[in-house]
Amino acid sequence: MTKYREIIRLASLNLSQTNIALSCGVSKKTVNKVLKAAREKGISWPLDPKQTDAVIEQLLFPKKNSPESQSNRRMPDYSHIRKELLRNGVNKKLLWTEYLEECRLSGDEPLMYSQFCYYIQQDEQKRCATMHINRKPAEQVEVDWAGDPAHIIDPDTGEILDAHIFVGVMTYSQYPYVEAFMDEKQPSWIAAHVHMYEYFGGVARILVPDNCRTAVDHNKGWKDQRINAVYQEMAEHYGTAIIPARVRAPKDKPNAEGSVGNISTWITAALRNEQFFSLNELNRAIRQKLEDFSHRPFQKKEGSRYEIFRDEEQPLLAPLPATPYELAEWKQATVQFNYHISFAGMLYSVPYEYIKRKVDVRVTDKTIEIFYNHNRIASHRRLYGRKGQYSTVTEHMPESHQQYLEWNGDRFRKWAERIGSSTCQVVDAILTSKRVEQQSYRSCMGLLKLADKYSSHRLEAACRKALSFTATPSYKSIKNILDTGNDQMEMPDKGKATGSHTEPTKNSHALTRGADYYRR
Repeated sequence: MTKYREIIRLASLNLSQTNIALSCGVSKKTVNKVLKAAREKGISWPLDPKQTDAVIEQLLFPKKNSPESQSNRRMPDYSHIRKELLRNGVNKKLLWTEYLEECRLSGDEPLMYSQFCYYIQQDEQKRCATMHINRKPAEQVEVDWAGDPAHIIDPDTGEILDAHIFVGVMTYSQYPYVEAFMDEKQPSWIAAHVHMYEYFGGVARILVPDNCRTAVDHNKGWKDQRINAVYQEMAEHYGTAIIPARVRAPKDKPNAEGSVGNISTWITAALRNEQFFSLNELNRAIRQKLEDFSHRPFQKKEGSRYEIFRDEEQPLLAPLPATPYELAEWKQATVQFNYHISFAGMLYSVPYEYIKRKVDVRVTDKTIEIFYNHNRIASHRRLYGRKGQYSTVTEHMPESHQQYLEWNGDRFRKWAERIGSSTCQVVDAILTSKRVEQQSYRSCMGLLKLADKYSSHRLEAACRKALSFTATPSYKSIKNILDTGNDQMEMPDKGKATGSHTEPTKNSHALTRGADYYRR
């Protein structure tokens, strides 16, 4: 689906339609159409998070039922033709014949053979053409990893470790930023950008990365680019647009590619005879060489990289956000029956309505945010330390569960005292039967609620009868007495002496179970 939200967001940054099209993987015509419809409908950034691309599409194009009208003549599939011409025995004449058959089956009007060949030739020329684009100050920064690593000596083992060099270059002034990292993983990649923007003192409107995995999740061509979710989130935080370079197209970021060679010469190679025993030590040396490199005068024009950046580019950079971007990790989790999700051994609550739903979890060093269908449904401060800790928001609990939070052992005892001494004795026995008192709250609640169904008088009688058999009656035994009506049977007076032998009453033992009980 077309990235309607992203098109509208990038337009709010005053990017050209060409750059928006490149960033979103659509044609310039599509961008123009979307922005025109947005203006007509009064839709602008910022948008409500609930307005997904599907919702926006219905708002912009409510009567969109058919694709755009095409020309009467069917144009060749250039991508298919390029691939087929690489195969042995395949020529344009054969492809044109197959093209005619496709047009006949689809009812399209075909091109003549000469026209067919002409358009193929034009496509080949377009792909071979190059163009120098004059960038505006503060418009674009190109980023990449340098090919040749620096080296660090492990002070404990003496092992030589590779240090990977990140390079960021302002396109207009060619002012660079360089920093070494121990790997090229996403935390290093994001940290490099955060430090780069702090070094520049502002943000360029466009960010042009290489097609590494930390920038692009999937790329089969320049029209099919899916930017990494974390990388996209960072771009939104800094208010910039990401336009990845095409696969195997170094001309898309010539300044970064060129600066990599210069960096390798004037920084990495210049430090080849020095030994470094920590990453901080290496980066201090790199920073000194970087300053020397940036202040070195140009050979063919006046000034230096630093002077052009300072005078013409830095004043036009967008301001830094109030806080630097905090790296977030995205995970998936399933909401458990106790309306919590588990992450790193800790449990975090979500509204109970999402039980058994799969949710997305955004994790930072400080917070845990939980999303369902791109909507945030819960947020917690991240827990550390002993495993198995709970972070529970009361509003996430069912109402019946929320009631338990208001209860404690003393309240259950006071409630039981209003019913009778035997009930109070049973409640006290239940509260002390568990290792943790809170584990018995459900049983206490169930026991005392029996008074609503059977009356307080009968509950007291049932508790008194249960205590005559055991000092620790359970909720289940009390309920069985009430269900069978044994609480209403007269108990024998053990202290009363009789002069003659009498037959015991039928139900002298209150809990005698007959055949009917076991047929249940």
